[in-house]
Amino acid sequence: MSNPSKAKIYTRYQALNNITVQDIRDMFKVFCRYYDNVALDQFVTDLGKKTGAFIVRRQRDDAIVGFSTFGVYRMQVDGKEIKGVFSGDTVLEKEHWGNRAINAAFVKRVLWEAIKNPLTPQYWFLISKGYKTFLLLSRNFPEYYPHPTQKNDHLKHIAETYCETLFPGKLDKESMVLDFGDGYNCLKGDVTPITRELRQQADIAFFEKCNPQWERGTELPCVGRADLKAFFQVIIPQLWKVLVKPSRARPETVRQRAGAAWADSSFGKAVARHRDALLG
Repeated sequence: MSNPSKAKIYTRYQALNNITVQDIRDMFKVFCRYYDNVALDQFVTDLGKKTGAFIVRRQRDDAIVGFSTFGVYRMQVDGKEIKGVFSGDTVLEKEHWGNRAINAAFVKRVLWEAIKNPLTPQYWFLISKGYKTFLLLSRNFPEYYPHPTQKNDHLKHIAETYCETLFPGKLDKESMVLDFGDGYNCLKGDVTPITRELRQQADIAFFEKCNPQWERGTELPCVGRADLKAFFQVIIPQLWKVLVKPSRARPETVRQRAGAAWADSSFGKAVARHRDALLG
């Protein structure tokens, strides 16, 4: 018998009008396995406010094993128009944890949205009730809020604006945490606990400091700059560092070093995973 943890999976973005009723039922079943206080009507209502979803399927039978909902919004902040890409409910079956199929598809979609409107600042909006979502932001984006050492009032204003737009009346502006009440869905206790060892990592400890009641389902609103400028801020410095600093291990050509730098970058890895998912 094959090991389910080795089962190949793939992710595709489906626009809202292409998500079937059966897809929604299967998505909800996965959601229920990892979250408490869930209701189908609320799940459907939340999905209806999105643009679509990244749906993860097992390759051998197309069974849904995970998903991440996705929305695109435009709004005015500090007198300027911005574009926001929003990540909503996200879950992946435990046997596939560590697989970044969703990440690859997400990066591709965000880059496409940035290309469509290259002159409009674009940001990733997310609300985080678990530390793993926050780490996707803190470990991959050069400019984000909340940040442990950098104050950015503009990004904070963006967080306040999208919270009031998408979740009116739910943001506590003093603590900058969204509180939907005691009946709101929350992660099951054994899904992503923060252990003593994990608290030794600065960004995880910072997340818990910002959202101390995360186990109850409170959400930390976050923002990361995700336009073309941000993509180049990540990719070009990594390439430049390798191109101008020869390898001490063995001589390499410029082309080899550039290729290695791209492959080792966050976006390079995501593109590679997306390619592998498509090719099986």
